[in-house]
Amino acid sequence: MYTISNRLKTFSIILIVLGVLGVAYGFMTSHKSLEEVKTMLAQDGHGGGHEATTEAHVVAGDNEHADNTHDANAHDATADVEHGSHDDEHAAHVQERLAKRPWSALYVAAFFFMMIALGVLAFYAVNVAAQAGWSPLLNRVMEGITAYLLPGAIIVVAIAVGSHYIGHHNEIFIWMNPEVVADDKLIQNKSGYLNIPWFIIRAVIFIAGWVAYRHFARKFSIAQDTAEPGDNRNFKKAFRIAAAFLVFFIYTESIMSWDWIMSVDPHWFSTLFGWYVLAGMLVSGVTVIAMVTIFLKSLGHLPLVNDSHIHDLAKYMFGFSVLWTYLWFSQFMLIWYANIPEEVTYFVTRIEDYKLPFFGMLILNFLFPLLILMNSDYKRIPWFVIMCGVLILVGHYIDIFVMIMPATAGDQWFIGIPEIGSILLFGGLFLLVVFSSLAKAPLTVKNNPFLKESEHFHY
Repeated sequence: MYTISNRLKTFSIILIVLGVLGVAYGFMTSHKSLEEVKTMLAQDGHGGGHEATTEAHVVAGDNEHADNTHDANAHDATADVEHGSHDDEHAAHVQERLAKRPWSALYVAAFFFMMIALGVLAFYAVNVAAQAGWSPLLNRVMEGITAYLLPGAIIVVAIAVGSHYIGHHNEIFIWMNPEVVADDKLIQNKSGYLNIPWFIIRAVIFIAGWVAYRHFARKFSIAQDTAEPGDNRNFKKAFRIAAAFLVFFIYTESIMSWDWIMSVDPHWFSTLFGWYVLAGMLVSGVTVIAMVTIFLKSLGHLPLVNDSHIHDLAKYMFGFSVLWTYLWFSQFMLIWYANIPEEVTYFVTRIEDYKLPFFGMLILNFLFPLLILMNSDYKRIPWFVIMCGVLILVGHYIDIFVMIMPATAGDQWFIGIPEIGSILLFGGLFLLVVFSSLAKAPLTVKNNPFLKESEHFHY
């Protein structure tokens, strides 16, 4: 039975502490006065003095020309006032975006790690419902990772709602701001759906359903360990609830992706969005399963897991990466080709202000997995799978980053201390919860009717 080491606990706690410090620094440095923002913009060459330079040449004794000069000066004064007002408005807009950056960084990291746990839960349910023969030796690893789902999902919702109630105009979701809604007819038309009470109610339904399945699946899995030989009642119960959960999941995952991600841009929508988020969720989840499995094997645990299991996990990493790319291209190509202004603005913003992360994630999420995992032999090399897994996880973090940040921080983005601190905070919490859960039950299931098949699995 696996026991979480003091070294791993200490490492996780250090990550959490460093993360808290980074997040605190992000919040302390994000709130700038209007004058500080104006100075910053002037130094960057983005704001400030749009000066009217009209010159009036006065000819002495020419009354008509003097009148024209007076009119020109009055026009210049009016222009200066208008430009000053425009500069103030622009500076206030930038000030608001700077204040939203640490909230958005926190939200991106929180969603990313929650997404991993949810993707693993879906993958686990698919294997149970399909009565897959290769995966029972990995069941406890998947159950351990899904332990993060409850705290992770609660944190995501708390940050989303907290960004509205804490501070002023910090909302990650602009439809939570009544001043914005009052001036926006389109958001007003969606306010029957996009409002805080219904947002929370839907979140409670999602989380309750996901966590309830995880609780009973884990309960039946452990109960099967102590069942009499040939008694598969708990296995059959797990099979039935897995099939029911997958129906619930496919609906709630789509709605969750609309609520928790897509609605940051309430003027834009995509019918492919739920599937797109699902593909990223699955590839990230399977990647973490592979990495945790390889780590545990390196410590001498999971002795019955062989190269073929790692090979199959790497195949899923490869396959889901291709699926993600297909859905990304399908969404991008259709919107780009149709060139409808209210649709294409989503990608225009990201290409203009986020060109490096937008196209960089394609290399990390498609090109590298394609080149590294195409060869069947490479899928059996643990360090190769780990290396590819790190690239995939970085790529899908950037994917979530690019989904959220343009709508909140706009062009005032940077992957700096707030973003890295948020990753360390939730990464440390993820490790602590997952490995603590792994220590609560034997890492190898017993009395599973497909256990022998999994033990002798060879590709």
